[in-house]
Amino acid sequence: MKVIARHIIMTIGLCILTLPLWSKVYTPTTIPMVHLEDRTRYTCNPDGILSSAAVSTMDSIFYALEQQTGIQTIVAVVGEIDPTDCFEFAHALFAAQGVGQQGKDNGLVVLLSTEERCIQFVIGYGLEGSLPDAICKRIQSKYMVHLLGDERWDEAMVAGSRALYNHLMGDPTLINEERQEADEDRQALIGFMVFMVAAILIFVVIVYIAIRKQSQCPKCKQHTLKRSGSMTIMRTNSLRRDQVTFTCTHCGHNVYRIEDHHLGGGGVGGGPIIGGGGRSFGGGSFGGSFGGGRSGGGGAGSRF
Repeated sequence: MKVIARHIIMTIGLCILTLPLWSKVYTPTTIPMVHLEDRTRYTCNPDGILSSAAVSTMDSIFYALEQQTGIQTIVAVVGEIDPTDCFEFAHALFAAQGVGQQGKDNGLVVLLSTEERCIQFVIGYGLEGSLPDAICKRIQSKYMVHLLGDERWDEAMVAGSRALYNHLMGDPTLINEERQEADEDRQALIGFMVFMVAAILIFVVIVYIAIRKQSQCPKCKQHTLKRSGSMTIMRTNSLRRDQVTFTCTHCGHNVYRIEDHHLGGGGVGGGPIIGGGGRSFGGGSFGGSFGGGRSGGGGAGSRF
């Protein structure tokens, strides 16, 4: 009995000792906001997913960004989140903290959840012109997703942070890439339209030739065959076969052709299904150094 009791006590002790090591599930209001304790810090890394060197680099990037542009940023790097939908969580985090300057709505939230395997950007109304959804998505796909897929958290987050900084500071690289792709898509669309027009013209020519051939008299070669009569030669529940007479108005020659007509039919009724959707809008304010900015539906998210 003493041995059993000793084992039970040891097991309970191990559970108590390892309890702090268990992964915590964060909500939008329970992520520690390091920026409120130190105005030079922007990266919330409560689970230690990022190295201290990566956190320091990212804090320097976003501190410089705020000093030069006024843009306020929250970077949250956590394991498990509730709600598990990254879009919903990031927007709720933005609303809960009111990141961004009031009236300018120039806030930015970057969320990485390693358990949900997602990266999400959310931007304030004031950044929708300078940081559109397409650019957010391009930063994720070009600089982050492939690294996140290999669980190279530090490299991905630092690369994404630098790309955000460079773009918001006026680097035209990403915009030029977007324009180049748009031009390529436009050229591809024009090429497709030319192809379709050519295909339609060829089809029309083929149909015209076929119709002309049907009207040609085999005797005099004139295109003067006209339908002059028909006679049913066979009929079933599903098929009627007619012998049709065509007479040449030029030479009087008769041509006989067989035409099959399928009887019966049906139809399927229905109507369109119209769906609807909407955008969620966050807002709110928070004390300390956050200004009470609002977010719209802007940003982008990616899975890895």
